[in-house]
Amino acid sequence: MDDEDEILAEAVGALGGRLSRLVALRLPKNVHEITLTLPLPSARARARVSAVLGRQGRRVPPGRSAPAGRRSAIRVLTGGGAWNMNPVLVTAVLTAGEGEDTTVVLLRAAAKEGLIKQRAGERTAKRLAELLTD
Repeated sequence: MDDEDEILAEAVGALGGRLSRLVALRLPKNVHEITLTLPLPSARARARVSAVLGRQGRRVPPGRSAPAGRRSAIRVLTGGGAWNMNPVLVTAVLTAGEGEDTTVVLLRAAAKEGLIKQRAGERTAKRLAELLTD
């Protein structure tokens, strides 16, 4: 099991108790990834992504397989779905682009899905991509 499942299960458990955490471990995830190219050098792009994601939720340490070299990762836990009650884990991996004034951002949002399909991961990824490109 990856740390994404663990983080989401802990967040669901914080809302509904220990039994909710156990159930959440077994629920499927709604995951959506979007690749963006920002017209900013790496340092400015990292500051922008960090600021936008920081306003959306609380920071979470990068996963066990954190990127190395010319890549860096930023992670936040935010809310999605109905009344923003469904925890969504958002990971942004930044990589230097082709030119020195571009940065590629892989934006991944994951949320647990229950009986009612809210597509919280997909909707959160799209909303954050829009905020990053405005």
